[in-house]
Formats: sequence, C-alpha cells, structure tokens
Amino acid sequence: MDVPEVIPRERSERVSRVLNFTIAFVALIVASPVLILLAIAVKLTSRGPILYAQTRVGLDRRWRSTLALRERRLEDLGGQVFTIYKFRTMRVDAERGSGAVWAQENDPRVTQLGRYMRKLRLDEFPQFWNVLLGDMNIVGPRPERPSIVSRLREDIPEYQCRHRVKPGITGLAQINQNYDACIDDVRSKVRYDLRYIREQGVWVDLGILVRTVPSVLLKYRGW
Repeated sequence: MDVPEVIPRERSERVSRVLNFTIAFVALIVASPVLILLAIAVKLTSRGPILYAQTRVGLDRRWRSTLALRERRLEDLGGQVFTIYKFRTMRVDAERGSGAVWAQENDPRVTQLGRYMRKLRLDEFPQFWNVLLGDMNIVGPRPERPSIVSRLREDIPEYQCRHRVKPGITGLAQINQNYDACIDDVRSKVRYDLRYIREQGVWVDLGILVRTVPSVLLKYRGW
C-alpha cells in the first residue's frame, strides 16, 4: 500500500524548543511537592521501583534525507529510540505472561494507587523530564514501544509518518478520541496525528494544551 505524503508544517525549532523547555521546567518546579508525595506513596503502597522506564520510538530525523535510501540500520524501528519515564502504576510482573500490550481501562494489572494516578494522569508527570532532555515535546503524537510500532506499521502503512515530528505528552488525538478498542480506533488516532503534523505550530500547541486540562479533569476522550 502507498504511504500518503505527509510533510510537517514548517516551524521555528528554536522557538519550539524554548517553549517546550520552559513549560516543562515550570511544571516540574510547581508540581514538585506533589511529585515528592506521589513518589513516597508509590514506594510505600507496592513492591518495586518508583519510576517506570520504558523504551519508546521517537523522532525519525532521517526521513527527509535522500541519503537515507543508501543508509543501513541494524534494525529499522521507525525512529530514534529513547527511554520514557512514568510513575509506576502497575505491578512489577504486569507483562510477565502477556508481553508488550496496550493498557486498558480498568486494567487488572494496575495497583490501587495507580488507578487514581492514571485517572488524573499524574503518572505522566515524569515525562516532563523527557521534554527537558529533548526527546519529547509537550504536544505531539504519543510514542509507542518498538514492538507495537512494528506491528502497527504492518497494519497501518501511514503509521510511520507519525515519527516525522517529536512525540508528545498530549496531542490532538488525545483530546478528540476515547481509548483504543480496536485497530480502527488506532487508524482514527493516526489521522488526528497526521492532521497535527500538517498544522503544527505554537498556537496549535497552546490550543491543545488548553483543551487537555478539562479533558483530564472531566475524564473524557483519550484522557
């Protein structure tokens, strides 16, 4: 199947980097008392580490280059891999039998404290550190694990186009659609992601951020 031509809208990467770094830095400073309390609560209420580190697929920096046709990767994962951080909300043996799978609503693997953290998306706060490191932006397509990316690229050829911009903590798909229930839901989210890539910009990002807050607090759409 042919992959549609998806060209990211031009934007100032310097302005974008300054904006993302500033928002992430301020968010971590303001929320630090709550984050410390959450870290203590996670440690006291379940066995395992406070933070959950996981490999995700990020920006594909070489998709524009004609040299990419002659380059060889040891393994084509679709983009640069990086380590994402979250507060741990599941049991330490959550994927022992299932392997890499999507989390679900009312997931039985989630701890009691984790259920409340996930409802308010408090487990996502450590990802602001990923923004400071430059692996992610505040707004962008949500990053997935290499094994899941590999499967979805087989079923949805345009899925690989999501990696033409940095992944984000929130995005256009998250404020417009509910949790995935089937492959058609994923296709719909990819359409939102590709729309964002074509329209990306500072004002678009700020608009998505403003809409993310009520999405989290009122618990609708993908949050």
